[in-house]
Amino acid sequence: MRNVTLNNGVEMPILGFGVYQIPPEQTEQAVSEALAVGYRLLDTAAAYGNEEAVGRAIRNSGVTREELFVTTKLWIQDAPAQENTRRAFETSLTKLGLDYLDLYLMHQPYGDVYGQWRAMEDLTREGRAKAIGVANFHLDRLVDLIVNNDVTPAVDQIETHPFFQRTADQELMRGHGVQIQSWGGFAEGRNNLFTHPLLSEIAEKHGKSVAQVVLRWLTQRGVVAIPKSVRAARMAENLDVFDFELTDDQMAAIAALDTGASLFFDHRDPEIVTWLAKRRLDA
Repeated sequence: MRNVTLNNGVEMPILGFGVYQIPPEQTEQAVSEALAVGYRLLDTAAAYGNEEAVGRAIRNSGVTREELFVTTKLWIQDAPAQENTRRAFETSLTKLGLDYLDLYLMHQPYGDVYGQWRAMEDLTREGRAKAIGVANFHLDRLVDLIVNNDVTPAVDQIETHPFFQRTADQELMRGHGVQIQSWGGFAEGRNNLFTHPLLSEIAEKHGKSVAQVVLRWLTQRGVVAIPKSVRAARMAENLDVFDFELTDDQMAAIAALDTGASLFFDHRDPEIVTWLAKRRLDA
């Protein structure tokens, strides 16, 4: 496994296991199998509803806490946001059964972002969260957060895949010391990703699958990826991407697939903002 070094010196695996859209009743087995095949970065969120199952898998895995890099995410908090962020953090930590988090992300760029961030800054100063970051922040929101606060986000987790490559985002993040992380790395199979002619041709040349080519493309760019699967064989396949390298020509060919637009939803769309901002978790 390769690691990236975050802006506060914390080491983070460049490839991990995500549990988005895995039902809680399937999550424990999926995470157990992921840990068994070698994943050490686990990515969940309060909004996914499966933190408890992730925690059970960790406890039953036999893997030491020090070997793991565990991420979860803060959902939008009602006022007082600073106080409620601490409550939400403690709830997540209790569900996971952990004493600290390796990375705590603000899941959406809405609500009292600054109250939430101040609480997160306190958590990292106290050592309760080894690193803090954000998700779904476009560049203007990210830079605004950076210039108006003491702690620069260590990570921004954003939609990143061959059809929406976020190269300009990555370049600006690099300039501010923020690590880009991909969600939706396989675009959930949209645009026929797994049978795409170019990706299939590259995969055949390397004796790999299209999924492995996409993960190699992401990690070769320095993008942290968190593929999801509920099949142990596929989990192992997704982890096996460090024994080949894409050529400059292949990287350039994949770069030409970029449409510059989301395949899911735009976090600047007023309807999306309204829908997400109104959603509240029971916890």
